[in-house]
This record gives sequence, C-alpha cells and structure tokens, in this order.
Amino acid sequence: MAGRRGTIDLGVVSALARAAAEEGLRKAAEHVLQESRRLVPIEEHHLEVSGKVSVDGLKAAVSYNTKYAVRQHEELTWRHARGQAKYLEQPLNTEAATCSAIIAAEVKAALT
Repeated sequence: MAGRRGTIDLGVVSALARAAAEEGLRKAAEHVLQESRRLVPIEEHHLEVSGKVSVDGLKAAVSYNTKYAVRQHEELTWRHARGQAKYLEQPLNTEAATCSAIIAAEVKAALT
C-alpha cells in the first residue's frame, strides 16, 4: 500500500478494497444460497441442487434453475412436507445484516 515512507497510494487501496468487496459479496451470496437451501421445497432435490451464485463485479445474484422454481417460490397456497414458498426471498431479508458483516469483514481484512 505504501509508496514512499509516510505516503499511501490510494489507487492501490481502492483496488484492494474493491477486490475484497467483490470477494465479500460472493461469500455473502453463498451464505444466502445455503440458507435458502434449508427452505427449498423438496420432493426429489432437483430444485435444491439447481441453486447457484453469480457475481459480476459488485453485483451478485442467487438463483434456482428449474422450470418450476419461480412458481414454487411464489405459490403461497401450496403445502410441502419439507420446505416453503419464498425460500429465497426470506433468507435474503433475514440475512441482510449477516451479509453486510461478511462483506465488511473482507474489506477490513484486506485493508489492515
């Protein structure tokens, strides 16, 4: 980080912070995916194993890729032996503070 004694290269600091934020975002999205898998309706595990995380810079997405993923997520009247509707939305909301802490920890570790 330091160039000459007593100086800080802000370009280096900025690059380190951004890279750490991207890694923290990936870890936070993985956390949401893991929490959502606990709530996914399960009959044959196809929906559960289709979950994935995608990260592009400072944007992340958690998604499930089956023909029925959206309907299973949105249909509040369906009952399941295991799992529930809003299996992705719920942990996205309830785990927001944890996700923020994950990202902050990565940035802090990179800058200390």
